[in-house]
Amino acid sequence: MQELLKRLMELRSEFFGVYEKLKITEKILQMSKLEVEVADPEIWHDVKSATEKNQELARLNEEIQPWELLKTQIEDLEELLEIADEDLKEEITEQIEVIEKDFQKLKKALRFQGPYDANGAIIRITAGAGGTEAMDWSGMLERMYLRFFERKKFKVTCLERVIGEEAGIKTAVYEVLGVNVYGELKSEHGVHRLVRLSPFNANNLRQTSFALIEVLPVIKADTEVVIDDKDLRIDVYHAGGHGGQSVNTTNSAVRITHLPTNTVVAIQNERSQLQNKEKAMEILRGKLVQMQMEQHAATIGELRAGESAGWGQQIRNYVLQPYKLVKDTRTGYEETDPDAVLDGEIEGFIDSYLENIV
Repeated sequence: MQELLKRLMELRSEFFGVYEKLKITEKILQMSKLEVEVADPEIWHDVKSATEKNQELARLNEEIQPWELLKTQIEDLEELLEIADEDLKEEITEQIEVIEKDFQKLKKALRFQGPYDANGAIIRITAGAGGTEAMDWSGMLERMYLRFFERKKFKVTCLERVIGEEAGIKTAVYEVLGVNVYGELKSEHGVHRLVRLSPFNANNLRQTSFALIEVLPVIKADTEVVIDDKDLRIDVYHAGGHGGQSVNTTNSAVRITHLPTNTVVAIQNERSQLQNKEKAMEILRGKLVQMQMEQHAATIGELRAGESAGWGQQIRNYVLQPYKLVKDTRTGYEETDPDAVLDGEIEGFIDSYLENIV
């Protein structure tokens, strides 16, 4: 039993080392403070603030809960080992193995130490040149990510979606919230290339299609990313739609241009001009932060126009013909079952990317 106790003590020491690095105790205090705030009915006088605090409370609870559960299991097992006899050796060994396995999964959180890794993400899918082929490919990627989000139990909100004339989508924008969402999804930022036999070509020829995936951190607070008002041009216009009583009757759609970088964000999905403006600013902050990381700029003010990776960075090839292979050009990681990948099983690509940048 002494060997098991020593094994558990080593596990306990490593566990609390990671627990401390991730500042779980500080996050518990932060969660307790938020619980008091959201319990006060007065908070709902400001619905936007109340909603954001509730979302942050849910995210913290989701992050903290598995660590507290594992901590309790380790402490309970430690107490059991002090009084257990040889008859329980096999059972305790199994419990330690389960805890070790769960701990290995939780240790992946150490990879999310970037300044925005804990944030939600905006993911934008844009079809490349090539008409129906490219739009169909974008629709396939949209389905892939939505299946992945569903598996991860992320909260997903569609901000914009423009369907193709014959198939797929021209563009789609989603806000994704949960634990370490940006940290998980930043690996997907770049150009995705598909090679297949065309279902839209009478001769069934092999076709190459491209789609751009942009992944931006959700940055709601103005204080996190300061943008000078004089650097912005804000235009309002009629929101488009499929028709109806309230379509095109008010200037609710908003387009914001960041003049120094010529970065443009347009949103018309929300009901009011104010809501569209807030969402557009949220996305703009994310875009500028992404550019800042790509350009290695110290501040937003140092950003230069036209130097984002954009369509120039091809990160992954999905080959369906003449063989089946999905390969990441940055890490070399590959899967030979494209159907499973396109059904949302992209964890291998994400893990490989994160292991290479840690």
